[in-house]
Amino acid sequence: MSIHRSVLICEDEEVIRRSLAELLEAEGYVVSPAANVTEALSSARSHDFDVAICDVMLPDGDGIDLLKRLLRLNPRTSVLIITAYATVENAVEAFQSGAFDYLVKPVIFDDLLNKLKRLFQFRALDLENQALRRELARREDFDQIVGTSKVLADLQDSIRKVAKTNSNVLLVGETGTGKELFARAIHRAGPKSHEKFLAVNCSTRPVELLEAQLFGSKLGSLSNGGSDQVGIFQHAGEGTVLLDEISELPLSTQAKLLRAIEYQEILPLGGSEPVHVSARIIATTTRDLVREVADRRFQDDLFYRLDGVKLTIPPLRERSDDIPELVEFFIAKHSKAMSKRVAGADSETIRLLMSAQWKGNVRQLDNALERAVMMCDGAHIHPEDLPPELLGLAQPLPDTDDLRTALRHYEKLHLARVLRQWPDKREAAKRLKLGLSSLYRKIEELGIDL
Repeated sequence: MSIHRSVLICEDEEVIRRSLAELLEAEGYVVSPAANVTEALSSARSHDFDVAICDVMLPDGDGIDLLKRLLRLNPRTSVLIITAYATVENAVEAFQSGAFDYLVKPVIFDDLLNKLKRLFQFRALDLENQALRRELARREDFDQIVGTSKVLADLQDSIRKVAKTNSNVLLVGETGTGKELFARAIHRAGPKSHEKFLAVNCSTRPVELLEAQLFGSKLGSLSNGGSDQVGIFQHAGEGTVLLDEISELPLSTQAKLLRAIEYQEILPLGGSEPVHVSARIIATTTRDLVREVADRRFQDDLFYRLDGVKLTIPPLRERSDDIPELVEFFIAKHSKAMSKRVAGADSETIRLLMSAQWKGNVRQLDNALERAVMMCDGAHIHPEDLPPELLGLAQPLPDTDDLRTALRHYEKLHLARVLRQWPDKREAAKRLKLGLSSLYRKIEELGIDL
């Protein structure tokens, strides 16, 4: 049995609490005893427990309520309920609240050990099944798209439908959302997945070089001479061409691209004969193309050609439920690259990551976890391993020597961080040891943007 499995025992009767602790410690468990709800919650806020064993009747609260609060702190904790009165109603209430199982007083030690053995077998099997499901899902043309949130599932459904056709696609999303990742998924799920996938950045300068890269060039057409060059459209054959940040294309190049879409032909630089092309086009942009058209920076005809099949890639803040899976994926990736044994992140770190703003989206999360794996000394990542600026610890101090102003600045930073971590105002007020009305007053006084 692993000596690293941790158990929280919340039992007000000292004899039972001590006996259970001695039994489990002898079996190799790491045990934290608590005599009441307050002590149990204090331990759960500072440590992650694999199992919690809770009595129903406690001096300062109810065991079922404690169960719910423990699961909010760490959903991975498995809870066993101890009751002196085993009834169907008690059992149903415990299971509906999230209990793994329950024990009847007096506790039979062999029964407890068997339940714990079955619990950890179940957890191991569940983790294995989760890994297999993720692996199977990734093999279905979405091997690098991590997450199971509804918004991501809806997007993947749309991708499957779009991929079956050979239509051109426009992907819209903020920087760092993984637009190229989704473009590759469309290509792999399409009828021409065996053909090439080629990407070009439309902000390439000078324009002459960009057009030669796209459409090709004839001998002597470029200023540096050289030989005939086959452009990406030709080289892709019947595959896919990804035009990254298409809003950066110069207007003159946009006109040539429009012809390639409408007539499926291009004219290489310095050439006199058009060349037939049949590649599918997937374009990406972080800008509002409607506004770009209105400001005459983007051709309206080209916009309408691309806008027919448009998919919006959600920012990470709209799919925060995917963050735990993304954390697991990136930790595994970077641990392997650095030859380190980092198994995951503790629950406090997960909560912090889920409450962060992620202006750089998935790319920023990837970079943050690469740094965290690098700084981590143990088997799990802790908040102190994350980039300081992510936690709001690297905010510049106010340019003043006035103590009151400096304290107000820190108060605003601290309140904003707690509110990001605990969006429920009642829970945030409890954490801050403030009344709910006082918290609302502070938010208004300090101008905290929620």
